[in-house]
Amino acid sequence: MAFDYKKEYREFYLPKRKPEIITVPPMNFLAVRGKGDPNEEGGAYKQSIGLLYGIAFTIKMSKLTDHRMEGYFDFVVPPLEGLWWQRGVKGVDYSRKEDFEWISMIRLPEFVTEEEFSWAKEEAAAKKKTDFSEVKFFPYDEGLCVQCMHVGAYDDEPKTISCMDAFAAESGFVADMSDRCDKPGMEGRRFHHEIYLSDVRRCRPENLKTVIRHPVRRA
Repeated sequence: MAFDYKKEYREFYLPKRKPEIITVPPMNFLAVRGKGDPNEEGGAYKQSIGLLYGIAFTIKMSKLTDHRMEGYFDFVVPPLEGLWWQRGVKGVDYSRKEDFEWISMIRLPEFVTEEEFSWAKEEAAAKKKTDFSEVKFFPYDEGLCVQCMHVGAYDDEPKTISCMDAFAAESGFVADMSDRCDKPGMEGRRFHHEIYLSDVRRCRPENLKTVIRHPVRRA
């Protein structure tokens, strides 16, 4: 049976609908960085999703090729995730979607090294005749966070975030978002984080399930 990260690590992918404090360990991701309204048809964000899944499924189906990845195990491709920010804004302003900057990403299994990622990128490009150069190998150490399951439309997330902020304050924590996003590199940056558990094409907005995660530190 294929390894399913959502089921095996429920604390990270299936939290309750009330806020909690967690420590997220370092993980490696496939990632595409961009900017602009995620709802734009044919826009950069929607294109990034196709690129990520192209590489993710190339890695998953490598078992059918002559290429053998050391430590390979069959797995369910993890859910799409996103880091979001806007310059000059602490948190997220949902009325200014055109100002979004984002990193769209999918978690990598532990056996995928940078070398194996490079192989998958070249393999996908050759088979799909597509430019995958925007996809990067992205290590991310998120650390201490407050998180909650949000059920509903994305534009309704501020209600859930308010509950998260209140819970964090009551628990002795404060938000620890990065306030500078214009420097080179992403090391040490901490952002508004979403994990998408529903297919927006097949799910009514009021039923969408999204994990929302915000970095915090002790007050």
